[in-house]
Amino acid sequence: MKKTELIAAVAEKAGLQKKDADKAISAITSVIMDAVAAGDRVQIVGFGTFEVRTRCARKGRNPRTKEPIDIPASKLPVFKAGRSFKEIVEK
Repeated sequence: MKKTELIAAVAEKAGLQKKDADKAISAITSVIMDAVAAGDRVQIVGFGTFEVRTRCARKGRNPRTKEPIDIPASKLPVFKAGRSFKEIVEK
């Protein structure tokens, strides 16, 4: 499902116009991205949790030259599905 399809589905299910559903979805994603970028955790009960995890610096190997390289530490966004979401997917 692409964003336009999501907007249409939300508009139909909520009884909104597509432009209002688009504004709502854009606002939600923007707020979640800003909060996670700031290091906050966003938890939507029944759906899941968005948070930042840090990966430690580590040694790697260049697959082309086989030379060892240093991979720097990094932060990445992570989504963990909630129990209700997992149960729906299981069915």
